[in-house]
Amino acid sequence: MKVTGFTFIRNAIRFDYPAVEAITSILPVCDEFIVIAGNSDDETKKLIQNIGSPKIKIFDSVWDDSLREGGKVLAVETNKAIEKISADSHWAFYIQADEVVHEKFLPSIQSSMEKWKDEKNVEGLLFGYRHFYGSYDYVGDSSKWYRNEVRVIRPASGIYSFRDAQGFQKNGRPLYVKKANAEMYHYGWVKPPSKQQEKQKYFHSLWHEDDWLKKNVGDRSEFDYSKIDSVARFEGSHPAVMQKRISEKNWTFDFDPAKKKMSLKSRMKIGFEKIFGFRVGEYRNYRMIS
Repeated sequence: MKVTGFTFIRNAIRFDYPAVEAITSILPVCDEFIVIAGNSDDETKKLIQNIGSPKIKIFDSVWDDSLREGGKVLAVETNKAIEKISADSHWAFYIQADEVVHEKFLPSIQSSMEKWKDEKNVEGLLFGYRHFYGSYDYVGDSSKWYRNEVRVIRPASGIYSFRDAQGFQKNGRPLYVKKANAEMYHYGWVKPPSKQQEKQKYFHSLWHEDDWLKKNVGDRSEFDYSKIDSVARFEGSHPAVMQKRISEKNWTFDFDPAKKKMSLKSRMKIGFEKIFGFRVGEYRNYRMIS
């Protein structure tokens, strides 16, 4: 079985992305790894080169910064990576620069890929998500966070990234998937407040015009983490590749998980989910195969 990892990245140092940790976390189950390196303002390409793995293949790219609607440029860059995947790969493992896989999940991911390798009706594998917020000690637990996403796809079958690169489609429809029995740890909301604010200004510029940015993001120098509606304390362990980054954390975020600011609608959704295991109105860009 051949597996190709793939991602895109730009300004990983400037915006404090754990890009190295993301790539190295899944490198053990990949035979090759495609990186589309955007035109960065920092040494991102060198950062990736310094990983030093012969599996990694880096391709330069120039982002179309005029695509300021719906984060389309992110899907464009992802599709550039998909085009570079070897034709003989059975699976392609996608990871974004702020996502990391815990090593405890690698055996089940490997097993799932082996199990469904020859089942062509299985177009992808679905991962659960933990969204860390503010610090490495808390996870978002309201209905605003997406619970699942497809991160392993079957290449050379017409699958493409769409919208803002969160998910994939084929012929204009969602993918038919099986569970990978694994979780993705999302660290996009864990970084120094100054870096988070800088990221928000740039990130939202991929969706909105300047007037919207001025009104909704503002000119603050630091991001205000206290406005979150609900978090829960994280009781598990972080991936081994994240330990150095976690030890170097230099800011404080303290939040009382008992303080919930969720709307009534959100509280009802969470309550219904706890009872029936189903989230009302949840967006699902995939179709589970029974």
